[in-house]
Amino acid sequence: MLEKIKEFQLSILGICLALGIIISSVVVTNNISKNAITVTGSAFKVVSSDSASWRFNITNRAANKTDAYKMTQKQIPIVKEYLKSKGIEEKDIELLLPEGYEIYKTYPNGYSSDETIGFKYTQPMRIKSNNVEKIKEISTESQTLLEKGINISSYSDPEYQYSNLAELKIQLLEEATKDAKARANSMLKANRNKVGQIKQVRMGVFQITAPDSNSVSDEGINDSSTIEKKVTAVANVTFSIK
Repeated sequence: MLEKIKEFQLSILGICLALGIIISSVVVTNNISKNAITVTGSAFKVVSSDSASWRFNITNRAANKTDAYKMTQKQIPIVKEYLKSKGIEEKDIELLLPEGYEIYKTYPNGYSSDETIGFKYTQPMRIKSNNVEKIKEISTESQTLLEKGINISSYSDPEYQYSNLAELKIQLLEEATKDAKARANSMLKANRNKVGQIKQVRMGVFQITAPDSNSVSDEGINDSSTIEKKVTAVANVTFSIK
């Protein structure tokens, strides 16, 4: 009988201890929620790109690979001279890995045959400069080379970059944190509370967009298609409450 009473007492004690732990957890959670505030702050700056690059292709078609290659090799020096006349230095002109493939005869129904009727050879090139306006100008005027029988096609639009992006990100994160503090103070003012020390800071992804864009992405945006860029930083900050 005494053993049963002891087992019953131990069971009661275990239940009390479990309840105590649960109640303690609830109290701690409620204290954290009552004595801290999490606010999202943001900051942005519009900057102007200080370097640019542009990739384009010289393309030729001939009866065979050798002829297409020879035609392209004769045109490369002409293209280089054109670029130099526009202010691009030799060291800033880069020949990339060429591409080529056979051209097959196509039937009226749209299907290709096994009969080879020619070869297409493409020589990609890339230029770069700290003069972003010059790169933009060349990319829009390069079609004048068609007058010399050179088929120039743009691989993509010019890419514009800002070299001091790393320093700017640090500056914007500081400003975003200050913005979060100002917002927290505004929210707590009604209850006559004040913002205390920072308990936690989480950096959001950066959004680099055109100045007039409101686009955002969970992975971040890095738009290189515009000379002027808006760099936006976001910081999620948890403050203690005084």
